[in-house]
Amino acid sequence: MTSTSPFVTRRLGAFLAALALIASMAFSPVVSAQTPVASPVSGEAPTPTLPVTVTDSSGAEVTVTDVSRIVTLNGDITETVFALGLGGNVVADDVSALYPPEAAALPKIGYQRELNAEGILSFEPTVVIGDEEAGPPEVIQQLRDAGIPVVIVSSDTTSIYGPVDEIRQVGQALGIPAEGDALATTLETQLQEAEALAATASSKPRVAFLYIRGQGTQMIAGSGTSADLVIAAAGGINAGADSGIQGYAPITPEALVAAAPDVILVMQAGLASVGGVEGLLAIPGVSQTPAGESGNVVAFEDLYLLGFGPRLGEAVHDLTLALHPDLDGAPINPQWQGTDVAVEASPAASPSASPAS
Repeated sequence: MTSTSPFVTRRLGAFLAALALIASMAFSPVVSAQTPVASPVSGEAPTPTLPVTVTDSSGAEVTVTDVSRIVTLNGDITETVFALGLGGNVVADDVSALYPPEAAALPKIGYQRELNAEGILSFEPTVVIGDEEAGPPEVIQQLRDAGIPVVIVSSDTTSIYGPVDEIRQVGQALGIPAEGDALATTLETQLQEAEALAATASSKPRVAFLYIRGQGTQMIAGSGTSADLVIAAAGGINAGADSGIQGYAPITPEALVAAAPDVILVMQAGLASVGGVEGLLAIPGVSQTPAGESGNVVAFEDLYLLGFGPRLGEAVHDLTLALHPDLDGAPINPQWQGTDVAVEASPAASPSASPAS
């Protein structure tokens, strides 16, 4: 079985995660009152060494002379800039930038794929930085024509380690390569440790990642998705991919029976949108799976699981523990995990959460 969806890269997972979280603020997943904030590599903001000239993903040479007013175009880039210690220089970001809380509180420039040059220019940025999802291309060109240094970094969307190089590129572009290397090395080490932990597990569960937004959008993840990368890194088998699904495909009883998952993995906002675990099990076919019969549902906060930013290593570690009860250890961020979510009496899907955009 294959999907007709054109989105078959891991970026769709982060895209869906951001949209689900934005569209479902009213559901307010229950998390700890102590919300962790991305910390800089050091206790103080680093001092950039400028000017710096970098070659971005388009092959263009971009010279950055001033990072005092940064506009970030993507949520993962925003989180990276904050983690590198330059969050205080960010004057605006896109609506997918919901972490850390300081980033969520900043003025918004719109959604990363539907940007407007005039809106960005109104913040008088000294540098604009984003990844290849940012656009449309003509807006990026308009910013460059206005004399603004625009750096578009690239990332390997086929590897769980893709964000490691992306972090280094951000550090280089902002004149803080040492901080970028340090943060990238930390993430790389965390991912390696999480994969090593998963390799010690005696279990190899079949995991079905279900992307859900109420009754209107219900999909299962296959190969070529962010969920596929995360599940594999955590020592699981992506049941959707194993049954032949590519990208994201609509959930059907037949697809679920073929997938035969031992674990159902969902995002907290999606779980809330169908009324919690009870509503999830009411989706046709879910309760007939091994996971449904045993009630084995794992839910993670949306952007923590699929944001593919500096917290990715922590997320894979925590998912590894959630998928393998035989492993000893405590989650790094337990507040980002749990099926106890606040729900509405009659949740409905938001049109903006549809992946068919």
